[in-house]
Amino acid sequence: MNKLKREYQFFKQQTSNVRVLLMTNLLYAFVLPVVEIFVGAYVMRHTSEPVSVAFYQLFMYIGIIATSFVNGFLLRHVSVKVLYAGGILVSGLSMFAMMLVKSLGFVELGIAGFVLGAASGFFWTNRYLLTLNNTTDNSRNYFFGLESFFFSITSITVPLLIGAFISQIDGKEIMGCLIDINGAYRLVTVGVIVVTLFAVAVLWRGKFANPIQKNFLYFRFCTLWKKMLLLASLKGMVQGFLVTAPAILILKLVGDEGTLGLIQGISGTLTAILVYVLGRIAKPEDRPKIFIAGLLVFFIGTLFNGVLFSATGVIIFVLCKVIFQPLFDLPYYPIMMQTIDAVVKIEKRNEYTYILSHEFGLFLGRAFGLILFMALAFAISQDFALKYALILVGALQLIAYPLTRNIIKQNQTVR
Repeated sequence: MNKLKREYQFFKQQTSNVRVLLMTNLLYAFVLPVVEIFVGAYVMRHTSEPVSVAFYQLFMYIGIIATSFVNGFLLRHVSVKVLYAGGILVSGLSMFAMMLVKSLGFVELGIAGFVLGAASGFFWTNRYLLTLNNTTDNSRNYFFGLESFFFSITSITVPLLIGAFISQIDGKEIMGCLIDINGAYRLVTVGVIVVTLFAVAVLWRGKFANPIQKNFLYFRFCTLWKKMLLLASLKGMVQGFLVTAPAILILKLVGDEGTLGLIQGISGTLTAILVYVLGRIAKPEDRPKIFIAGLLVFFIGTLFNGVLFSATGVIIFVLCKVIFQPLFDLPYYPIMMQTIDAVVKIEKRNEYTYILSHEFGLFLGRAFGLILFMALAFAISQDFALKYALILVGALQLIAYPLTRNIIKQNQTVR
């Protein structure tokens, strides 16, 4: 109990804006698993086609990049807090709009994905901007460690609770209304909207400033930022697969949404604690070690999935994925923000320039990964894509380690 009190006191020592951001992101952490897991599962259930999930996801990423671009113009006139709140709210509302769609052809999938991506674009770019401007390099390990702890815990509890809720309420009659599977999904989405309202209420307590310099659109960058964009593309490549692949694999080889949540929960608790401890005690120079540990775990998981391609292989892969994500994100975001601090000094540009450019880097990786999956699925087979595309992406991720070390070394020379 004394240790918990000490950790709480350490949290209280952070600036008011940092505490507000962490509490807002804690609440949004209850929303994100629904977006990442159950939207994919919802699309899979209604189309029975893994390629449809990938197609939906591709348009979601197009929506992210489109609104990230628009957001740069809006920041000239609208408070960053308002834009961030809008992204949080619209993410819940757009999910509800998708659930009301009667049929999910490719047109409907594209529109639904774009709308949800548009909401995510406002959320993520303004989140990066607020975090960048309200943290320092020394405090970012703690910030992202605690944030990863939130997201890891909710990635366990939310799928378990919602999976159990969907399986229990399906076919039940409530107040004279028969609840089918679609009705269960809609009830979940209503809950998401309520949580987003609480998140916005917390966010409103913060006092945040917009970028001073208004220009943000550039196409030529120094070598350091080009290296960061390559790293972002590698992250995006695996990110696209991690949103779609677990839901597709488990629904195909293991079971339903309840099983999906149960499998992710097995290793998530220990990983959440590990990441929090790392964020609390790790120094900036420890980031490459954490980074390579996550990369190796993910690659091993893809090998098990590809070689076994069975329920056992999927379980091992998902366990590795649960461990990999926070271990990867914990060092990645501080490195990204450290690089932005460096290139702002070099090129004297608006920091949003690099946040937008970073989204383009992520998009290129995401698009490549998803197009690779769809191309393999059409040209050979879906099973082949699910087996070997993941291994290829996992192997390419290993390039990120020497690249990361080089970026950190160059950042230190700028400082």
